[in-house]
Amino acid sequence: MPTLLHVNPLLAPPTTPRLFAPSASPRRSGSARQRHAHSARAAALGTRKRAPAAAVSPRTPMAVGEECAAAAAAVGSQEFLSDARAYWVTRSLIAWNVNDKETSLYLYASRDARMHVSDGVIEGYDEKIELQSEHASLPASEAQKFPFISSYRIFRVPSSVDVASLVKCQLAIASFDAHGRRQDITGLQLPGVLDDMFAYTGPLGAIFSEEDVSLYLWAPTAQDVSVCFYDGPSGPLLQTVQLKELNGVWSVTVPRNWENQYYLYEVKIYHPSTSQVEKCLAADPYARGLSANGTRTWLVDINSGTLKPASWDELSDEKPNLDSFSDISIYELHIRDFSAHDCTVDCNSRGGFRAFTCQDSAGIRHLRKLAVAGLTHVHLLPSFHFASVDDNKSNWKSVDEAELAKLPPGSDEQQAAIVSIQQEDPYNWGYDPVLWGVPKGSYASNPDGPSRIIEYREMVQALNRIGLRVVMDVVYNHLDSSGPFGVSSVLDKIVPGYYLRRDINGQIENSAAMNNTASEHFMVDRLIVDDLLNWAINYKVDGFRFDLMGHIMRSTMIRAKSALQSLRRDVHGVDGSKIYLYGEGWDFGEVAQNKRGINASQINMSGTGIGSFNDRIRDAVNGGNPFGNPLQQGFSTGLFLEPNGYYQGNEADTRRALATYADHIQIGLAGNLKDYVLTTHTGQAKKGSEIHTFDGSPVGYTSSPVETINYISAHDNETLFDIVSLKTPVGLSIDERCRINHLASSMVALSQGIPFFHAGDEILRSKSLDRDSYNSGDWFNKLDFTYETNNWGVGLPPRDKNEENWHLIKPRLENPSFRPLKNHILSVLDNFIDILKIRYSSPLFRLSTASDIEQRVRFHNTGPSLLPGVIVMSIEDARTVRPEIAQLDKNFSYVVTIFNVCPYEVSIEIHDLASLGLELHPVQVNSSDALVRQSAYQASTGRFTVPRRTTAVFVQPRC
Repeated sequence: MPTLLHVNPLLAPPTTPRLFAPSASPRRSGSARQRHAHSARAAALGTRKRAPAAAVSPRTPMAVGEECAAAAAAVGSQEFLSDARAYWVTRSLIAWNVNDKETSLYLYASRDARMHVSDGVIEGYDEKIELQSEHASLPASEAQKFPFISSYRIFRVPSSVDVASLVKCQLAIASFDAHGRRQDITGLQLPGVLDDMFAYTGPLGAIFSEEDVSLYLWAPTAQDVSVCFYDGPSGPLLQTVQLKELNGVWSVTVPRNWENQYYLYEVKIYHPSTSQVEKCLAADPYARGLSANGTRTWLVDINSGTLKPASWDELSDEKPNLDSFSDISIYELHIRDFSAHDCTVDCNSRGGFRAFTCQDSAGIRHLRKLAVAGLTHVHLLPSFHFASVDDNKSNWKSVDEAELAKLPPGSDEQQAAIVSIQQEDPYNWGYDPVLWGVPKGSYASNPDGPSRIIEYREMVQALNRIGLRVVMDVVYNHLDSSGPFGVSSVLDKIVPGYYLRRDINGQIENSAAMNNTASEHFMVDRLIVDDLLNWAINYKVDGFRFDLMGHIMRSTMIRAKSALQSLRRDVHGVDGSKIYLYGEGWDFGEVAQNKRGINASQINMSGTGIGSFNDRIRDAVNGGNPFGNPLQQGFSTGLFLEPNGYYQGNEADTRRALATYADHIQIGLAGNLKDYVLTTHTGQAKKGSEIHTFDGSPVGYTSSPVETINYISAHDNETLFDIVSLKTPVGLSIDERCRINHLASSMVALSQGIPFFHAGDEILRSKSLDRDSYNSGDWFNKLDFTYETNNWGVGLPPRDKNEENWHLIKPRLENPSFRPLKNHILSVLDNFIDILKIRYSSPLFRLSTASDIEQRVRFHNTGPSLLPGVIVMSIEDARTVRPEIAQLDKNFSYVVTIFNVCPYEVSIEIHDLASLGLELHPVQVNSSDALVRQSAYQASTGRFTVPRRTTAVFVQPRC
């Protein structure tokens, strides 16, 4: 039995460790993040801010004299060690960038963090160790792990040193010249030595057996660890139990009947952010249950039958069929957006997990339509425990939407009302993770206890049963908070300085928004993979989308894929071979160009079978990029063909830019393959990797079509309808804008690779031109699955991210010709469903290998004499004249798709496509769109006639 340090069912201990004071963690504004992103082709990175964590409990009270003395010591200590420029890379090696004149180095350690400098002399240390200079460079294995310090000088730690004890101390390293004069002093970064000595693959978290529960916590730098058990999610302390350490892992075994109690770890540890030994209260990093707002961990057996919906263990037998990753199509959806305004959902379920179980709601009926047409996956924005929304619904504030609806469409009053409560309303995208392994409490009917677990499982089960697999948006690249005090700081309390990536001065990197994590460290990599397995096995999630994947190491992604795909139905209840991974492969910040190791950037992920978002096709279709002038036009929005008045060059310039965009789109339509050969608009035959974007990056970078996520809009930046409304001429009719909306979507839907759609693009969704709605409330993020409105013109979007464009936005919102009617929404939806049906009518639209695409896909309106604004793509199956090609399609032997973005009908002769038995696709023959039905083909000449702003698909039926 464990040692009980104090047992008191009524009273908390007389002193409380400093967990819940406001966090002093750094905050980086979204605009700074976007500047980083733009400079490195990072695309569609939203501005994900949140309010600082609320203060829940004050610091431990002190006598005035003690407090002053402690403060003085803290100030002196912080001045003494203001940075950490040396790296303890292995048990025996320390690297520091000092010059050759500094001949002597000493390592200092103080267990109680009492070191300081007095009259130039270092005092207050317990140990002083001389280090020996090494003439060799950093060993190859360490240089690979720490490439950014490969040129540093190396110093050897004596073998007699007890390193395991030293890493628990305040540490400093100082250099001296030949005369014994101190030249420099700094702290040390420890991840290298911790990985070398304490890398661990055993159990972590709560491990249940029939008789007891064992708790395991990896904390090699902790001086002491105990666990505090509480009476319920907010009740008093019951007892505190001491943990024992073995090789950096602290553990204790308690009786099984302690299950369902709540607990926190109390960790005594030196924390470099305060330069003091702190007592921190922290949740379990491997928590599987939480109280509201994560203030306590719930000791729960995730495999308990009481937490499983009916037939949960048999769900793998009910999963929608998925033969190949190339069959995937993705619909990106925010959980609250889905039902917050859906009056067909019970009011107590709106905005949460349970809304997906309402089988006759407007939202579910809509998703079912898309699934029947062929859609395979729903991607849910963050649904783990994040910081920015209070789990307690009683604390939420709201606006009177009926009153807001009375205001003019171009008023700034709506945004002012939303902004005034945005830190206390129930809305946020959730890209501010606290604990990765537990569902978010604000989406559950009760944030305490089992509801969040059961209801998440019910959501996955319900979506699977209507034919949709579920993708989870995971945010492993950064954390909401750091430091020893904030309630939303967890990992940095348990092993300070390890989980978060730091710069060469020891400061936390913030390029990913805030508190960047370091997957190059062994236990961070392990935590990520373990967490993915948790969601795949315990919640039967079908795929994962990685936020800022480029900030994660490529090796972590490959290991994650291998671990997931090893899951078996007979052992784990999950077929891991069907779990798909993709993410944002933007290459920027401190990880850019492999500075911290080979990262999971777009180009580096080639050959892995892991997808990355293709910003090349997005920017070519829409024009410009999310960080440029919003009026920049692209292939679908009128560049050269219908200018909007914004100067993008003379007629020759814009014609050439349009042709360049067509090249980029055609590579995207061909799976964005790096080796696909295209005849460009200049007449040169080039591989995808030899065609470059305007900033010099290769357009094609994949080795397989399943490595590209083709998209034109996502939760970040404006919706597709809003993009079209900004970039097209002001005088264009709403009917024509609707045609452009559908035409742009069809380029994604009919591309090789994985098509990705932002929820609502198929029903003209607007956010009133908000470019960054992460915290814009239900008002600006409204989805209307009754199709009555599209949310256009609900006021000027929030000032913070949009004011610089209000002069463009206001006249458009106030112009009644921009607002679509229900018939427009229904027409675009019908066309979207048609285009999905066409994609899934033939495997030729879903080729699974690069060789198949290279053999079968051709583009015909290319070279210097191309007709501007028209892309002609053919896909060939086995025919008499091509017996070497394997037959894939039992219905069609040839498919020709023509994208005409021109504002007029085009007629184009393609001699290579003459004498074929082509006819308009049956779905389009029966389309509600009268224009597409006018598309025609003349076999004798190979002439195609396609109406304005139309995608026409022709097929050759097999005899």
